[in-house]
Amino acid sequence: MTKSRKTFIIILSTILIMLLALLFLFPLIWMIASSMKSESSIYNDLGGIKAFLPGLNPAQWGSAYQKLLGRFNILRFILNSVLYALAVTLGSVLVNSAAGYAFSKFDFRGKKILFGLLIASMVVPGDTIMIQKFQIVKILHLINSPWAVIFPAVAGAFNIYMFKNFFDQVSDSIVESAELDGASAFTIYWRVLLPMAKPVIATVGTLSFIGSWNDYIWPLMVLTDADKFPLQIAITNINNTQPVYMNQVMAILTISTVPLVLIYMFFQKYLVQGLAVAGNGDK
Repeated sequence: MTKSRKTFIIILSTILIMLLALLFLFPLIWMIASSMKSESSIYNDLGGIKAFLPGLNPAQWGSAYQKLLGRFNILRFILNSVLYALAVTLGSVLVNSAAGYAFSKFDFRGKKILFGLLIASMVVPGDTIMIQKFQIVKILHLINSPWAVIFPAVAGAFNIYMFKNFFDQVSDSIVESAELDGASAFTIYWRVLLPMAKPVIATVGTLSFIGSWNDYIWPLMVLTDADKFPLQIAITNINNTQPVYMNQVMAILTISTVPLVLIYMFFQKYLVQGLAVAGNGDK
């Protein structure tokens, strides 16, 4: 392949990638721009390039957000979502890493069968066991409690699988050296192996945070008090509360979406590394 042909292919690929990226960014740009306009401007600008631009008057850019905060207790819903997501993230990292450590470094009866069942559970859609989860939460008297949202989301078969694969790649000699120095199993897990698993921690933490933040059906099933609703349920309530203003709908959607975009951009490097570990198990 000649140098000029190779350069042409690179340029063409770059252009196609940029066009594809713009195609996916259009809805996001339109949403943010619409949240910075008056109600009438949104409909007047449809069908033209102005639909992707904010209002001409900078003084109106925050008007929809101010009115939205005045009509609804948005800060409360945001705080609920943040608390749920942070609790699920922390719990996911601790529980799944501990389970992955046990499967990787401990030998116990039925280990292979138990791990096989764990992997098999990954093909079971979560919606099919939602009723069973609800019954368990009800038996534990956790209905309308934040724990009902947090506990079922903590453990995940795929997250355990990622941690196990990472710990499998850590040489057993490191564990044996720590044992010779008198370190307990928990000390080895907490002070030796877990600090080495930063890419997997970032991956599991990010995916858990995003999953909890976007969860809608499960909190709607287990929560009855509106003050405990996360932001996703609040969005539905706002969309159904008359009068409905399109710029305020776009504002609440922007509030819900932009944090996830920023989190993904910040942890993108770790996500790639962590997901690569998940497919490189050698045991």
